[in-house]
Amino acid sequence: MDMTVSRPLVLPWPLQGWLDGAARQLLESEDGPRVDLSQPHGEPALVPADSISWQVFKNPLSLFVGGVTAVLLELAEPRVRSGVWDHSSFRTDPVTRLRRTGQAAMVTVYGPRSAAQAMIAGVRRRHGGVRGTTPDGTAYEANDPELLNWVQATAAFGFLEAYRTYGRPLDAAARDRYYAEGAEAARLYGATDAPASEQRLNDMFGAMRGQLEASPIVFEFLDIMRTAPVLPWWLRPAQAILVRAAIDLVPDDIRRLLGLGGRGLRGWERALLRRAGALADRLVIPSGPAAQACRRLGLPSDYLYTGRL
Repeated sequence: MDMTVSRPLVLPWPLQGWLDGAARQLLESEDGPRVDLSQPHGEPALVPADSISWQVFKNPLSLFVGGVTAVLLELAEPRVRSGVWDHSSFRTDPVTRLRRTGQAAMVTVYGPRSAAQAMIAGVRRRHGGVRGTTPDGTAYEANDPELLNWVQATAAFGFLEAYRTYGRPLDAAARDRYYAEGAEAARLYGATDAPASEQRLNDMFGAMRGQLEASPIVFEFLDIMRTAPVLPWWLRPAQAILVRAAIDLVPDDIRRLLGLGGRGLRGWERALLRRAGALADRLVIPSGPAAQACRRLGLPSDYLYTGRL
């Protein structure tokens, strides 16, 4: 398999400065020093620098879109939905909650192995106390392997589909490689049967469809994602379009089940986002997690944009 990487792109000032600032903000810690993925020198991540995952997670546009798609699919499962909505600050402080989730994803993919393992262990400890019942009385626990399998599957699907739709195409071998790369992190998070191939993911989606259901919470989530100040101010007018792009990626039958039919992109918006996503896939962000991780391994900041996989 040979995937040629596009030429790197550095935006003129002040756009590049704004992007670097947004990347630094993502890695700010609420109760400690800023997360520095450039240290310790030479320590590998859970997945290697030549992985498909490092390519997928470097694209800021597809990360936003894919993350929203993943949450829509998570919220379709009633036990996961209750766990997320009843035990997190999503409704009251969505920006902080989203930043924390984004930081966890970046450390999982790009962080030094020891930091990723410690961070995931902390997530597991916090989730150990998350339990309750759904409105219909079904009990749930956040660390239930069945629910963790679904969360890992939906996250992997959302980010991959967004990247190959709005970043650049990936053939079947690359997609299978991507799912297989996530196996170690999934096990650390407590998932016992996360999909390691596209076929396995499709099988899981098929098996789960009978458990999925619509909920007003899905629309509350979408309203938050359209209006919360998640993106830098100069990108905020595009936020609603990105949310519609995320709806577009939800499988057709699940989208209908959730009542989201007709809420996706218009034709001109889809064409515009594909251009923007291809551009974003070439953006070198020196303060971003991907560039920091490359420097930790002794690679140039633009390594992910100049090599071949």
